[in-house]
Amino acid sequence: MKKITYIIAGLFFMVGSLNASAFNNGWSNQECTVEYNLYKGDIQAKNFTEALTRLNNLMENCPTLSVNIYKYGYKIAEDMLAKGQKEEAVRLYSKIMDTRIIHFPKDLGKVFDSLVNFLKKSGYTHEELFQHLDRAYKEDPSAMSAKNIYLYFEMVMLRNKDIDVQLILDTYDNINDALDEKAGRYQTRLSKLIAKEDGGATLSSKDAKSKRIAEGTLKNIGIVKAGLEQRIEELMTCERLVPLYRRDFAANMSNGQWLKRAVSRMFNKECTEDPLYEELAKAYAEADPSSDAYIFLSGILEKKGKKDEALEMRKKAIELEIDPVRKARHLLTIARDMAKKGQKSSARKYANQALASNPSYGKAYLLIASLYASSANSCGTNEFSKRMVYVAALNKAQRAASVDPSIASTARKYIKNYQSNIPSKQMAFADGIKEGDPFKIGCWIGENVKVKLK
Repeated sequence: MKKITYIIAGLFFMVGSLNASAFNNGWSNQECTVEYNLYKGDIQAKNFTEALTRLNNLMENCPTLSVNIYKYGYKIAEDMLAKGQKEEAVRLYSKIMDTRIIHFPKDLGKVFDSLVNFLKKSGYTHEELFQHLDRAYKEDPSAMSAKNIYLYFEMVMLRNKDIDVQLILDTYDNINDALDEKAGRYQTRLSKLIAKEDGGATLSSKDAKSKRIAEGTLKNIGIVKAGLEQRIEELMTCERLVPLYRRDFAANMSNGQWLKRAVSRMFNKECTEDPLYEELAKAYAEADPSSDAYIFLSGILEKKGKKDEALEMRKKAIELEIDPVRKARHLLTIARDMAKKGQKSSARKYANQALASNPSYGKAYLLIASLYASSANSCGTNEFSKRMVYVAALNKAQRAASVDPSIASTARKYIKNYQSNIPSKQMAFADGIKEGDPFKIGCWIGENVKVKLK
């Protein structure tokens, strides 16, 4: 295994020292195109011996003709590996990758992530993979596969748990920020497609494929984020965070990113009672007077009884934010704050505003669902009407699962809980009610639903 590692290291040095002029032996465009088409034919026919000769010709004489030269070339390396030619396969894969990077230096996070997958199949240990995982992470963590990003974070934790907790937290934040940005793009895409369907349109095959990709991507992001959250939970306690942030606060008083992450984490872990939280929030607003900062400040003002000032601060934050996905997150933060105070109607109002900004924001639907479920006893006059409140909650949870695959697993837990509490057929029969009948939920909910029975 060490021999293979040395081969890769040598190739990185050798290829990195070359320049584009070294790959030009005067082939014409026509000659390159003919060779490329023959190369594709060999790949499709699995004539990998012939294809390897043509691959080398193309990399030497026509390296900028098409990125597919390199993508097809990986198939040759895969075939070598399948035949047990491990060292030759790794050598070829590395040569292809490094040549590609010179001439097509894009999507490098994905390129390095693919290398990791290949080296896994070649028998590399986790320690041997780490440097390549680190390259993928530093290029673009959102381009890494779910398994690789989790493996990378696991190794960062194991290496630094007892020596550098801040590095672990920074890595966690960087990954989450990248995943949030990626999720935002796919949520926007999915929202448009769902809106088409809700409007009665039939999706084209292209749109249907785009929807499947968006749903799959969001589902994987949700799995990764849940896994990372579970893994880091032991480090995310107020007892650990407060001394850590107190220690580093003075050195980061003008570091907007550090302050944002510190305030966000203390808010999410409910460390807001510690005086440090207010100090961090104020410093964040001074260092980066952004919509995020104003949201945190509004919570502090609210806590001090300055409700009007807090409301104005929230409005200012929402007005400042132009990105619909981020605006939805701010609105949901307000909604959750209202829910904690028992202001259920106001919480739903802001959750619905979040959905208006980002219709695929499943967390907003789940908040409304939980608000409804918590009102079952107070919004019903008898056993049947109380259980119908769970139908309203169930509808919201089911909608969350359908529009936002990233939280589908969480939504299913809500759905299972609410389904167990809806009215029974016997209960409905006694009241002369049938499944599908319209029913008005009273109280602050004031929503019309169709009867569902278990």
